[in-house]
Amino acid sequence: MLRKFNPEGVAASPAYSQGAEATSPQRILFVSGQVGIRRDGSIAEGVAEQARIAVENLNAVLADAGMSIDDVAKFTIYLTDESNLEGFMTSGISLPSPPPAATLLFVKALASPQL
Repeated sequence: MLRKFNPEGVAASPAYSQGAEATSPQRILFVSGQVGIRRDGSIAEGVAEQARIAVENLNAVLADAGMSIDDVAKFTIYLTDESNLEGFMTSGISLPSPPPAATLLFVKALASPQL
């Protein structure tokens, strides 16, 4: 069984679902890339605030599936410039201990130039 959803508190997109949960034979949740866009569609200022909003959005998707950040197996983090790394690292994002596996990639652009 597969449940696709957009939780309350996260801006919905007509192009994709924020989460897709597979429950058979094992329960697995697939989460779309979360960015620093608030529910009202406004974009947070600066990489640190965008990171905090992205994690808030992730937590909303997880909560809608009855999960928490402790259930995350892997993060893939995309930054558009190496100069954003310090802002991201000092954003105050709270991760479980031990943290999940992670990959950090620098890319040319994200979905919007403001991100």
